[in-house]
Amino acid sequence: MKRPAVFIDRDGTINEQMGYINHLSRFHLIPGVADAIRLLNKNGFLAIIITNQSGVARGYFTMELLHEIHSLMIETLRRDGANIDAVFFCPHYPGGKVPEYSHECDCRKPRTGLIDQARDAFNIDMSRSYLVGDHTTDLELAHHCNLEGIMVRTGYGMGEISYILQQISIKPCYIAEDLLDAVKWIIMPSE
Repeated sequence: MKRPAVFIDRDGTINEQMGYINHLSRFHLIPGVADAIRLLNKNGFLAIIITNQSGVARGYFTMELLHEIHSLMIETLRRDGANIDAVFFCPHYPGGKVPEYSHECDCRKPRTGLIDQARDAFNIDMSRSYLVGDHTTDLELAHHCNLEGIMVRTGYGMGEISYILQQISIKPCYIAEDLLDAVKWIIMPSE
């Protein structure tokens, strides 16, 4: 049976936006994230993280550290009763310092590769799925995948909403205070 998913950007939506997270001590969950993920779990939505992590290609941190950060995120949320179903990330950036990851790809948002990977890994009802993020590139990705896109005010959201959103034709279906507000709107849109 197909399940809907909420595709969630990481930096600025799940954790505080601090530039490149190049040490475990710099990873801090935004308040309410565990509540949001638990609400998705309880209501039958897959919770899937999709994130650009060009710091790998740029040489700012290693792939090993990126996996440690994702393990920390998953375990911290799990301890709070919240389950992340998967994390899909793009480590690429053309012109980066690490040759293995320094090239064009189909997975760097707003390209659709991360969503394609998730769709291939899970039986997702795309018609009832959403994408939540703090950047207009997240809205572009949602548009390319025929998903409803939600902007959050956390991370880069406030600036993107104030200065960038008015310059693009793609608009969010909802502007949320944070991930918890977005998930409540998804679960109970008429309230």
